[in-house]
Amino acid sequence: MDRIEQALTAIGPRLRELRRRRGVTLAAVAESTGISESTLSRLEGGGRKPNLELLLPLARAYGVSLDELVGAPETGDPRVYLRPVTQGGMTYVPLSRRPGGLHAHKLVIRPSTGEPDLKTHEGYEWVYVLDGRLRLHLGERSLVLAPGEVAEFDTHVPHWLGPDDDQPVELLVIFGKQGERAHLRARPAQPS
Repeated sequence: MDRIEQALTAIGPRLRELRRRRGVTLAAVAESTGISESTLSRLEGGGRKPNLELLLPLARAYGVSLDELVGAPETGDPRVYLRPVTQGGMTYVPLSRRPGGLHAHKLVIRPSTGEPDLKTHEGYEWVYVLDGRLRLHLGERSLVLAPGEVAEFDTHVPHWLGPDDDQPVELLVIFGKQGERAHLRARPAQPS
């Protein structure tokens, strides 16, 4: 068996292991990728050869690079190449790639002239101000956070983040879509 055939044969077990490690069913992967359960099962079992049309959505769903998914040889370069995304006056720099669980982003928000538009969505958010002054509208409350200050909140509460003045604000944001809290308990809870 040549190297390419060996690499292709190893993809199925690697896909199964990734799915099991994340505790996800074939049905859940099928729903998130648009690939049928039967195709996913055949891929994992080696009955179907992988192609880019199947591997790209799977790599995205599992939060791994295509190189990692196919077992490409290490390049020796440990750097993470960040790809900023600018949208609606904000620049997001993803700092993590793992699907589900917690996501970390550096966020730069430029001042805008519009009224705050409070949003709600699934999850829980932890925000650390790196630079500038952050205005946080959270339900009926409005708070201003300075560099070094932290806020965490349930994103089901209507909220809005933006600069408090005419300068951009830089944040470190950790977001959990399933509502996980983004902090660790520093000391044991006191007995009741």
